[in-house]
Amino acid sequence: MAEHVEAGRMKVFALNSNRPLAEKIAKAAGVELGKATIKHFSDGEIQISIDESIRGDQLFIIQSVSDPVNTNLMELLIMVDAARRASAEKINVVIPYYGYSRADRKARSREPITAKLIASLLQMDGVNRVIALDLHAAQLQGFFDIPVDHLQSDRLLASYFVDNPEMTDDNFVVVAPDHAGVSRARRLAELLGAPIAIIDNRDDTENTAHPDAVIGDVKGKRAILVDDIIDTALRITVSARALKAAGAADVYACATHAVLSGQATSRIEDSPLEKVVFTDSIQLPDDKKSDKFVVLSVGDLFGKAMDLIYHQEPVDSLFHKALKQHKQ
Repeated sequence: MAEHVEAGRMKVFALNSNRPLAEKIAKAAGVELGKATIKHFSDGEIQISIDESIRGDQLFIIQSVSDPVNTNLMELLIMVDAARRASAEKINVVIPYYGYSRADRKARSREPITAKLIASLLQMDGVNRVIALDLHAAQLQGFFDIPVDHLQSDRLLASYFVDNPEMTDDNFVVVAPDHAGVSRARRLAELLGAPIAIIDNRDDTENTAHPDAVIGDVKGKRAILVDDIIDTALRITVSARALKAAGAADVYACATHAVLSGQATSRIEDSPLEKVVFTDSIQLPDDKKSDKFVVLSVGDLFGKAMDLIYHQEPVDSLFHKALKQHKQ
């Protein structure tokens, strides 16, 4: 069998959104972070220079499109432009959190599909491949005409409950906070060997969440609410109260992306939630931290995916590994 031909050296660069995660990803991939200078002028303009040769190399640029969303997006676009003009062979963007992903359809008249706009901007900028984590809707992959590797955190999140010595029983029930989240809840439930339940929340926005009832048996069980994004934390906290009212013994929550805008942290601290488990796809500032939070790193997941992609090997092995300890 002929050996794969590698496209130049593997170079990994980090922008400003989540430097700690980028360092973990680079370590897992077995490389050092590349050298680049990112300067912000007083009027908000951004200047980026790549401080080493990348001619003929395969680049992986790590940037979450998180708060400040527009600044981080522009950093990514400018970095890609710099890399293309510096004759990089391939430009892969690693986006742990894909901002604007919730604007994925035209739900009302005269409304933009911003998630598609971001995809178009990345492609026009010269990106060759996107590596993302738990997109708000899997259909977002169809917005691109370039390869998209859609990594998932289900096994990582499930490992917290599987490996936790305080949870030796299997008295779990996985709960979707609304009807739209049933497929996500089912995936986690299959990993835990648990039944599912649904919060019968008929409001279509998180900010007006008022669940009417709980569908399924949660009485006396350890309930695990699962979502992809926790933003204002209103939906997850009112769902926790609904579960306690329905007789759940303990209520936990897990999500991939901790946006935690506004009063989200204080809402969680004042809620019946025991712990909230999420990944480090978004860097959490000190003023948003809480003793209730358990942060699991996706550094190994991304690092292994990048190594496989660089060596032109399939990444499906990342979706079939047994659960094991992943806590920081």
